[in-house]
Amino acid sequence: MTLRLSDEQTEALRRRAEREGRSMQQVALHAIDDYLARVADDDLTDDLAARGAERFADLLRRLGE
Repeated sequence: MTLRLSDEQTEALRRRAEREGRSMQQVALHAIDDYLARVADDDLTDDLAARGAERFADLLRRLGE
Protein backbone atom coordinates (compact mmCIF):
# COMPACT_ATOMS: atom_id res chain seq x y z
CA MET A 1 0.00 0.00 0.00
CA THR A 2 1.18 3.48 -0.78
CA LEU A 3 -0.20 6.41 1.17
CA ARG A 4 0.06 9.73 -0.59
CA LEU A 5 -0.20 12.81 1.61
CA SER A 6 -0.35 16.43 0.63
CA ASP A 7 2.67 18.56 1.47
CA GLU A 8 0.69 20.11 4.32
CA GLN A 9 -0.29 16.73 5.74
CA THR A 10 3.28 15.47 5.49
CA GLU A 11 4.61 18.52 7.30
CA ALA A 12 1.96 18.30 10.05
CA LEU A 13 2.72 14.60 10.50
CA ARG A 14 6.45 15.30 10.65
CA ARG A 15 5.95 18.00 13.30
CA ARG A 16 3.67 15.76 15.38
CA ALA A 17 6.14 12.87 15.19
CA GLU A 18 8.99 15.14 16.28
CA ARG A 19 6.96 16.45 19.24
CA GLU A 20 6.14 12.92 20.34
CA GLY A 21 9.61 11.52 19.71
CA ARG A 22 8.21 8.89 17.38
CA SER A 23 8.50 8.14 13.69
CA MET A 24 5.97 9.44 11.21
CA GLN A 25 4.97 5.83 10.55
CA GLN A 26 4.32 5.17 14.24
CA VAL A 27 2.12 8.27 14.51
CA ALA A 28 0.21 7.37 11.33
CA LEU A 29 -0.32 3.76 12.43
CA HIS A 30 -1.56 4.88 15.84
CA ALA A 31 -4.01 7.27 14.17
CA ILE A 32 -5.30 4.48 11.92
CA ASP A 33 -5.69 2.13 14.90
CA ASP A 34 -7.63 4.81 16.81
CA TYR A 35 -9.90 5.43 13.83
CA LEU A 36 -10.61 1.73 13.32
CA ALA A 37 -11.41 1.26 17.02
CA ARG A 38 -13.84 4.22 16.94
CA VAL A 39 -15.71 3.02 13.86
CA ALA A 40 -15.91 -0.50 15.29
CA ASP A 41 -17.53 0.98 18.41
CA ASP A 42 -19.91 2.97 16.19
CA ASP A 43 -20.85 -0.19 14.29
CA LEU A 44 -21.50 -2.04 17.54
CA THR A 45 -23.66 0.82 18.84
CA ASP A 46 -25.66 0.87 15.60
CA ASP A 47 -26.18 -2.90 15.75
CA LEU A 48 -27.30 -2.78 19.38
CA ALA A 49 -29.68 0.10 18.67
CA ALA A 50 -31.21 -1.74 15.71
CA ARG A 51 -31.68 -4.92 17.75
CA GLY A 52 -33.20 -2.92 20.61
CA ALA A 53 -35.57 -1.12 18.26
CA GLU A 54 -36.66 -4.44 16.79
CA ARG A 55 -37.00 -6.12 20.17
CA PHE A 56 -39.02 -3.27 21.67
CA ALA A 57 -40.85 -2.17 18.51
CA ASP A 58 -44.30 -2.72 20.03
CA LEU A 59 -43.43 -0.85 23.21
CA LEU A 60 -41.87 2.03 21.26
CA ARG A 61 -44.95 2.23 19.06
CA ARG A 62 -47.24 2.34 22.09
CA LEU A 63 -45.11 5.01 23.77
CA GLY A 64 -45.40 7.10 20.63
CA GLU A 65 -49.19 7.03 20.72
